[in-house]
Amino acid sequence: MRAMFRPLLLWLADLIDGFAHAEGPPPRALWPFIRWCLSGAWPVIWVATAFSAVAGALEVVSAWLLGLVIDTALSSGPEGYFGENALLIAVYVAFYLLLRPFFFGASAAFNGIVLPPNLAPLIQSRLHRWSLGHAVSFFDNDFAGRIAQKQMQTATALVNVVTEIINAGAFAIATMVGAVVMLVAIDWRIGLMLAVWTVGYYYMIRWYLPRIRKLSKTRAAARANVTGQIVDTITNIKTVKLFGHTDYEDESALNAMRGYREAALDFGYLSTGFRFALMATAGALPVMLVLGAVALWQAGSVTAGEIAATGAVAMRIAQMTGWVSFTLMTIYANVGEIEDGMRTLTPPHQLTDAEGATELPRAKGRIAYEGVSFAYGRETGGVDGIDLVVEPGQKLGIVGASGAGKSTLVALLLRLYDTEGGRVTLDGVDVRRLKQDSLRRQIAMVTQDTAMFNRSAYDNILYGRPDATEAEVYAAAARAEAHEFIERLVDHKGRRGYGAFLGERGVKLSGGQRQRIALARAFLKDAPVLVLDEATSALDSEVEAAIQDTLQQVMEGKTVIAIAHRLSTLSSMDRIVVLEGGRIAEDGTHEGLLEAGGLYARYWARQSGGFLGTAEAAE
Repeated sequence: MRAMFRPLLLWLADLIDGFAHAEGPPPRALWPFIRWCLSGAWPVIWVATAFSAVAGALEVVSAWLLGLVIDTALSSGPEGYFGENALLIAVYVAFYLLLRPFFFGASAAFNGIVLPPNLAPLIQSRLHRWSLGHAVSFFDNDFAGRIAQKQMQTATALVNVVTEIINAGAFAIATMVGAVVMLVAIDWRIGLMLAVWTVGYYYMIRWYLPRIRKLSKTRAAARANVTGQIVDTITNIKTVKLFGHTDYEDESALNAMRGYREAALDFGYLSTGFRFALMATAGALPVMLVLGAVALWQAGSVTAGEIAATGAVAMRIAQMTGWVSFTLMTIYANVGEIEDGMRTLTPPHQLTDAEGATELPRAKGRIAYEGVSFAYGRETGGVDGIDLVVEPGQKLGIVGASGAGKSTLVALLLRLYDTEGGRVTLDGVDVRRLKQDSLRRQIAMVTQDTAMFNRSAYDNILYGRPDATEAEVYAAAARAEAHEFIERLVDHKGRRGYGAFLGERGVKLSGGQRQRIALARAFLKDAPVLVLDEATSALDSEVEAAIQDTLQQVMEGKTVIAIAHRLSTLSSMDRIVVLEGGRIAEDGTHEGLLEAGGLYARYWARQSGGFLGTAEAAE
């Protein structure tokens, strides 16, 4: 059966492109935001709404047919009923066996195949793309787990809103409209009773739902805070263990959970009152309509079949009232969650590609800092008035005490931040005039604490150049002295070697192993600019010695910027720049700076085992 309908099912599944891009940034007002999230899917949503509305109207038709059957039965008598009413019986059978199943089945298909499976990835992919475009500072200021949860929460809540409005809203409205038409056709006074009840129901809903929406937002924010707190603790679990702060972290989590419990209780108190008011209101409807119809029957204004039709509609609406009201409560609760997620995820991007930003072909590697100042928006810190040129193929070492501005120079080159004064250029082009991804593809970077993805060792190296061949990946690992230890890896699922997963942030590896994989990734990327920020600091002396020759080969023909605490690793650089207080204090070769007897020479003299002394600890 499924194979027979497979082409139809596949056609339905593809009615919405679940990964289509949205135009422009997400709006920060609710309904424009919803339109942005669902753009491209609206025609299908309206068709699904129409099917649901027809299904709702058919509920009234079924009550009307019931009344006809009863009235014709009473007028025809038992002997010749089927013969005299063959057409009505045929319509009755066709309605229940063909027409009603078709529209309810089509509505179910939209709800099960077309909408949720496509709308969820459509919304989340758009929110995720927007989140990826935020500057690094956006992620520095929030919990990673909280941002991820907000994406999921917002997408799920919006899908729920859409499907519930279609399944309950359109269905209920069509049923109510049909009921009014039928009851007015029976007797206008019955229709008036329904109208009076509807007004009372409306004001009851109007009082409760905004309050439900407000408390839902509060509950969603409290729940996200719990998740963020727990994720933050688990992410830093080694630090928690090392400091013996299990009880401290437990109390922090409990405080967040207490906040969520209070918010959940407030929501529960209100929803309990809502349920009581709802059931009382729903119960009033069949009392009013059925007894009213009986009174009119006594007066000779309606028939027995019309009493039955009125009763069927009244019972159906009363039952539906509870369902619709709780659906409305769910919708308002989800709207609250959408608004909460919207506030977190939709701030405008702080770093954007300039209009007309260009792609850069493979760079020659000339880097220039021209009057560059940057203090992270503060009065002090960062760098101030830096003028520095690194010629193509030149190898520059950077030295300085903590806070001197070494990492700031690298961050500005990568355009993780925009300069507050002056400019940084690559091959004479202001980095702000380049597309960010194009700029960063020109630069390979290895840091002291390079985090790994919780993916296989192979995938972590391949990240340097996703189109590389398997042989190139293995060669890069070998050059980084990583091949042998990778071959011995086994993860908790039994995956081995290059297929073994490295754990979140590479926690299953030692610092030296992580750096070797990071080096392999940089070797594979083969970018014209290479930035080494303490790239060998976690390696033992034997491995570092083995890798130094490879590093020299890899640096050949590339522009290199190297930051190191171990000054001996910079002695072979073409130039060394010494930073102090965000300014260039010295600039020269290793030998020349030693002969000058200045700051660099003092650093060199204070070293023990090749490291900067603790009093001059580098960043």
